[in-house]
Amino acid sequence: MSISPTEFIAKWRNVELKERTASQSHFNDLCRLLAVEDPVSADPKGEWFTFEKGASKTSGGQGWADVWRKGCFAWEYKGRAANLDKAFDQLLRYSIALESPPLLIVSDMNVIRIHTNWTNTVQLVHEVALEELADATKRELLRACFDDVEKLRPSKTRRMLTEEAARNFADIAQRLRDRGNEAHNVAHFVIRLVFCMFAEDVGLLPTAMFTRMLEASRVNPSQFSDHARTLFGAMKSGGMVGFEKVEWFNGGLFDDAEAIPLEADDVESLTTAASLDWSEIDPSILGTLFERGLDPDKRSQLGAHYTDRDMIMMIVRPVVIEPLEREWAEAKKGIEAALAKAEAAQGGAKTRARSEAVRIMTEWRERLLRFRVLDPACGSGNFLYLSLLALKDIEHRTNLEAEQLGMPREFPRIGPECVLGIELNAYAAELARVSVWIGEIQWMRRNGFDASKNPILRTLDTIENRDAVLNEDGSQAPWPIADAVVGNPPFLGNKKMIRELGEDYTIALRKAWADVPGGVDLVCYWFAKAWAMMLAGKLQCAGLVATNSIRGGANREVLKPIVEEGRIFEAWSDEEWTVDGAAVRVSLVCFDRAHGDKAQVDGKAVSLIASDLSSRQDACDFTNAVQLPQNLQIAFIGDQKSGPFDIDDEIARRFLQSRGNPNGKPNSNVLKPWLNGMDVTRRPTGRWIIDFGPYMAIDEAALYEAPFEHVHRMVKPLRDGLRRANHREKWWIHGEARPGMRKALEKLRRFILTARVAKHRFFIWAQQPTLPDSRLVVIALDDDVSFGILSSVFHEKWSLATCSWHGVGNDPTYNAQSCFETFPFPEGLNAGVPSSVNIHNPSAQAIAAAAVRLNELRESWLNPIDLAIRVPEVVPDFPDRILPVDDAAAGELSKRTLTNLYNARPAWLANAHRALDEAVAEAYGWGDDWRRGVLTDDEILRRLFQLNQERSR
Repeated sequence: MSISPTEFIAKWRNVELKERTASQSHFNDLCRLLAVEDPVSADPKGEWFTFEKGASKTSGGQGWADVWRKGCFAWEYKGRAANLDKAFDQLLRYSIALESPPLLIVSDMNVIRIHTNWTNTVQLVHEVALEELADATKRELLRACFDDVEKLRPSKTRRMLTEEAARNFADIAQRLRDRGNEAHNVAHFVIRLVFCMFAEDVGLLPTAMFTRMLEASRVNPSQFSDHARTLFGAMKSGGMVGFEKVEWFNGGLFDDAEAIPLEADDVESLTTAASLDWSEIDPSILGTLFERGLDPDKRSQLGAHYTDRDMIMMIVRPVVIEPLEREWAEAKKGIEAALAKAEAAQGGAKTRARSEAVRIMTEWRERLLRFRVLDPACGSGNFLYLSLLALKDIEHRTNLEAEQLGMPREFPRIGPECVLGIELNAYAAELARVSVWIGEIQWMRRNGFDASKNPILRTLDTIENRDAVLNEDGSQAPWPIADAVVGNPPFLGNKKMIRELGEDYTIALRKAWADVPGGVDLVCYWFAKAWAMMLAGKLQCAGLVATNSIRGGANREVLKPIVEEGRIFEAWSDEEWTVDGAAVRVSLVCFDRAHGDKAQVDGKAVSLIASDLSSRQDACDFTNAVQLPQNLQIAFIGDQKSGPFDIDDEIARRFLQSRGNPNGKPNSNVLKPWLNGMDVTRRPTGRWIIDFGPYMAIDEAALYEAPFEHVHRMVKPLRDGLRRANHREKWWIHGEARPGMRKALEKLRRFILTARVAKHRFFIWAQQPTLPDSRLVVIALDDDVSFGILSSVFHEKWSLATCSWHGVGNDPTYNAQSCFETFPFPEGLNAGVPSSVNIHNPSAQAIAAAAVRLNELRESWLNPIDLAIRVPEVVPDFPDRILPVDDAAAGELSKRTLTNLYNARPAWLANAHRALDEAVAEAYGWGDDWRRGVLTDDEILRRLFQLNQERSR
């Protein structure tokens, strides 16, 4: 039976009943007014819509909320003229146990107050007075609380607010630096201002004190520094500002009263910034954004992306939250069993059982208080902030669940001292402390508790500003004992370490960490240290982010002992991440010593995660694939020039056609067509390279006048500044001239190339005397059989299982050692077997024919005769030039690349590969299985792995 607005207002205008007596009747009438079902009618079992949510099943009585509707709201009633703020605090305190509903509603009989409670949005408050229920708009607002809560979601997110605040302060910081203030002093000063605005908006500074200080300074900006020194001095140890008391803050942030003078435009900018709601600032990104604005070296990243909390929680959840939740589940079972025993017992037995329940709960609480999370590369504190929130949520939730069982309620005791950090960058370390402080205060407020006092900011010596892996004396840096390690260590590739960190530091690091394989990326030292801590009993588990190159090459070696003696219990092998504002591909790796226990990779349960972060349900672990003797000294990384030795075709032909060298020899001796990875995956650019080989003496090289002069002018100045002596002293020689590769190619008319990093794995022929670049893998074979086997699906699948991964596109990286040297060719068709040996082998003939056909079709598509012509080079015995027949043809040819071809994979290409794959399957003896569809990808890999293991014995 419905009730009209007039009837509802009249009925409840003068009701004097107490809260407990009137609340359910009031709510039922409200449901009638809004034409929604009441709790009992809608949900008789009380599973998703109920009165007294959280009331103990054994003792009954008052619950955590007077009314609860799952996914919509928790509602708390108070008697007429009662303090609704206290009612809201009560809801906050129990919100986590109520599944954090998006709306927290408090009311008496005269006012309904709706607080939005969505995670990561700026909180809003809607108020509806009793008399306003005559307004249909107000009733629609209330009805939305039941059936369309998204209408009340605030449009402004905490992220948007934080971004806006960071932009304001970045401009202020830049102006202060431009006036000659030292960058670190500016950063410390600005961080103080940020915290003052936050403290004001959460009520830790007297009402609008900071804003009033700014308003006073607008009249005379020169007085700002005096005012700020007064405020900072009071915050240092507690004191007075005028007649108003200021609490003791300090914590190291307010360790002195120094303040930088401001000008009028600075004060205006601060006034604008102060108008934001700093209580809602988001610490999970605050540190990152402010670090970019305060650190001059990172200002260019201001508008760049950053890692959000959902990504960080992919590490924090399995490493911190889930293990503790499992521990609590066991503790809770013990408490319930003891309380059940106490319920059934009498006298001393009852007391002992009750005491047992208290003992288990006390031990659990002490366990949480002792729990420590370490981020040994904490940056500006994102991981630490979210770890602290996780610990506080767990403590609070378990306290509420224990309270429901009849245990005494406890005030939250976990604080910032539970998170430990190490950070080399001083800007970031200070921001990490501020992020943790702000996060702690926000959590207390959002859960209905007052912030700590005396002091408000506890000194966070637990966040250290130092190197995490190397001491100044060259020894390994220590880490504090912790229960869990989380974090995002620096991503710096092996080849960049000397350039970025310096030669002395890099050598010292590698010397200190002698157990870590040479040639690894910087992040690997964090993995090695965490594992060493576990072996020493000083750490339980770890979750670290690494570039996805951790899965391959030397980097993977740091994961092998973890897999052999412990386990990787959760991993995400390839995820997008943001580092220094740039998108990269990463692997998330969580590990401990629980060897043999269950694991999960990329969201799927598996029996084992291998060191390449693949799931291994059987013995097929490709990290154990061995290099086969018959495949050695065939595949090579191409020439690394280490300087601008390459030239365009116009300069090359001028050099080729010039005469008169003092040695009487042509420049074609030291000029070669040049190919790099882009030439293979796209179209050849027609560039050439000056190449004096690996051993030519400078006097002999100088006799090739024009090429030598070009190298002297373009390369030598760059080589003069290099650290490596041989690069400086032999500046006319390529950095890595690959003599082994050259020797292997000497007798070959042609050879096979593939791009090291490419979306698709295809192989091409290159003609002598072409010189391949280091972004190519060179395979010193010239027979069609080998070309066909390498171009087959069998080698493609093997290469994907044994490769590493690179870049934002997560492209597979073909490695000569892991992909080629481990690959088992069909019996009798091993790499390097001369074509004459297999001239009567039907399998070899079929593969060769299919390979030739595939290559011919691809070449005809890449350079069709109606679009391209072949022109002999200006000197004999060099590959022909391929030129478009006209401008229109040039446009069409530019689209004809192997990458585009394999993206489209037209029918003729698929047919050509299908024929080749069947021929190769026959050579392996698997032809019938191939035609019956038995050879799935997994089955192909299993059989190839078995062959690899058999041939290695």
